[in-house]
Amino acid sequence: MSRIGRMPIAVPSGVTVTIDKNRVKVAGPKGELSRDINPEIAIAQQDNTLMVTRPSDNREHRSQHGLARSLINNMVTGVSSGFEKQLEIVGVGYRAEKAGEKLVIRVGYSHLVEVEPLPGITLSVEGNTRIKVSGINKEAVGEMAARIRRIRPPDAYKGKGIRYAGEKVHLKPGKAGKVVGKK
Repeated sequence: MSRIGRMPIAVPSGVTVTIDKNRVKVAGPKGELSRDINPEIAIAQQDNTLMVTRPSDNREHRSQHGLARSLINNMVTGVSSGFEKQLEIVGVGYRAEKAGEKLVIRVGYSHLVEVEPLPGITLSVEGNTRIKVSGINKEAVGEMAARIRRIRPPDAYKGKGIRYAGEKVHLKPGKAGKVVGKK
């Protein structure tokens, strides 16, 4: 049995879950999400908990069991508290600023890079070197953060670029130079 799949999903107060065949709708204070789940995976609602079960130990059912539970749990967490990712910009003259809904980033290119947020995603700038990506859909938040990081990934030699908050960048040593005095 899947360790993740057999864990119950706690539904907090203020969140409603509607199950219609293989479509799961979750509504809460932050918004509403819906997703199609494999129709062979059963979802049962009892009071304030959800249980996800599979029909057999078939390889396909085992792989879908934990996935379905994780997707539903992320939907419940998203509509109740939301998700966010922090990005840091490191480098002299590198900075970000908001222009309406768009994000304008200066990271050493000859032009400004404008980033349009995905639907349901909110971008904000703290200071001028910290970007916060937030929303209710975990998948969309991660995708938006990855797109922003892809504009200028951290350099392997100086560490300049856009990185996730807390990400460790291992710097490569530069040229060693000539060794003097050996013959």
